[in-house]
Amino acid sequence: MNNPVQLKIDQTLQIKIKRLGINGEGIGYHKRLIIFVPRVLPGEEVQVRVTKASPRYAEAELIKIIKQSPDRITPPCEVYDRCGGCQLQHLAYPKQLDFKKDLLKQALEKFKPLDYKNYALKETIGMEDPWHYRNKAQFQFQFNPTSQKAEAGLYEMNSHRLVAIDNCLVQEEITQSVMNAVVELVNAYEIPIYNEQQNSGILRTVMVRVGIETKQVQVVFITSTPKFPRKNAIIRELNERFPQVVSIMQNVQNKKTSLVMGDETIHLWGKTAIEETMNDLTFELSARAFFQLNPKQTKVLYDEARKALDLSQNETVVDAYCGVGTIGLSLAHLAKEVRGMDIIPQAIDDARANALRKGFTNTHYEVGTAEELLPTWLKQGFKPDAIVVDPPRTGLGEPLLKALTQFPAKKLVYVSCNVSTLARDLQVLAKTYQIDYLQSVDMFPQTARCEVVVKLTKK
Repeated sequence: MNNPVQLKIDQTLQIKIKRLGINGEGIGYHKRLIIFVPRVLPGEEVQVRVTKASPRYAEAELIKIIKQSPDRITPPCEVYDRCGGCQLQHLAYPKQLDFKKDLLKQALEKFKPLDYKNYALKETIGMEDPWHYRNKAQFQFQFNPTSQKAEAGLYEMNSHRLVAIDNCLVQEEITQSVMNAVVELVNAYEIPIYNEQQNSGILRTVMVRVGIETKQVQVVFITSTPKFPRKNAIIRELNERFPQVVSIMQNVQNKKTSLVMGDETIHLWGKTAIEETMNDLTFELSARAFFQLNPKQTKVLYDEARKALDLSQNETVVDAYCGVGTIGLSLAHLAKEVRGMDIIPQAIDDARANALRKGFTNTHYEVGTAEELLPTWLKQGFKPDAIVVDPPRTGLGEPLLKALTQFPAKKLVYVSCNVSTLARDLQVLAKTYQIDYLQSVDMFPQTARCEVVVKLTKK
C-alpha cells in the first residue's frame, strides 16, 4: 500500500469534512492523509491552505466554504476567529450536544475497554441558555507597543499572541465588567506589565471570580514579585465602583512556567475568600481553591453523580480529588462517613471549614494524593462502600488505578473532564467493574470540552 502524499506549506486543497475531532476541529482527508481544519463542520466541502505538513498528518486553515453544513450558524463573538477560548460557536447548540456524545464514542473506539460496544451512552445534558455561564475570568496581561497600553485577554490557539477581550460571551457579565475596570486602572496607574521574554515587569494575570448565588466577587492580581506599586489606589477605586467586590488578593508567581499561580498568596483587602452556595451547602473559595466554572451545570453534574452512587445511610464514601469538598459534602447527609483528599492544603482547609459550617461530623479530609492516601486508608482497615473520583485532565494515576482494582468498592463513580483519559482508564477498570452507563454533561457550551459521569459496579 502506498504511503499518503506529502503536502507542502501554503498548498491549497479542496476537501470534504468527515467528522469533528477531540478539539472541535474538522477532520478531512487528501489521498488518505488526515487533515485537521478548525472552524469547519462535518459534511462541508471546503477550500483550505496547509499550515503544517508532516508524513502522518497536516493542519490547514479555512479559505472558503464551497458547500455549507445546515448546522452552521454565525458566531456572535467578534474575536471568535482569533481567540482560543471557544471552538464551537459556529455549530448550532443541539448539534454541539450530539458532538459531545460522539466524542465519548470516538474515545471508547480508540482505547477499546472491555465490552465497550455494549456501554449505555446517554444523551448529553445541555443548558437552556448556553452563554454567560463562566464564574471565573483568568486573563493574561500584555503590553501592546502599538497602542502603548496594557491589554487583557486570552491567547490565540497554540500561540502566545494575546487576543484582547472586553466582552467575553461565555463569562458571567460582572466578571467581565470588573476585568475591564482593572485594565483601565492598570493603564491609569501605569503598572509595569510582565514581559515573558525579558523576564521583567510585574503584573502577569488577573483572576476575577464571582459567587453566582451570593454575588460576591474576588479579584486576584498575579504578579512576578511581591512588589505591587499603586495597589492601594487601585483597591480604593475598585471599592468605589463595585460594592460586589469583597475580596482582593495578590498571588506571586516568580517562576518561568505555564502554571498561572505561585505558592505565595498575599491578602490585600476585604475577606480572604468569597462564598458560594450550592444544593443548600455554602463553600468558601480562597484564591487558589478549585471550584467548577459553570455552577448551574455543576448542580446537574453532582445530581448525576449522586444518582449513580445511589448511597444508603450506612454506606461510607471516598471523595478523591475533593477540592473544597463540593461533591463529598453534597453526599454527606446521605452517607455514614465521607472521606476526601486533595494536594492543595488551602483546599483541604476550605473543605474542613465548609463541613464545620454545615455541622457535619461524619467527614474527614486530609492533604495528599488519592494515589497515596486511599491505599493507606485501606491498609488501616477503612473499606469504603463507594468511591467517587473526579481527577484532573490527566486522569487517574497508576497507583490509584491499582488500588481501585486491588481493593474494589461495591460502587465507583468516575467524573471525567477528558474523554481520552477516561477511556484509557476504563481499559483497566472494566476488568474489575461493570460499566453500567456513561452520562455526558455539557459544562462548557461553545467549547469542545465535555464532562462525563460513569456509573461502575463491582463485578
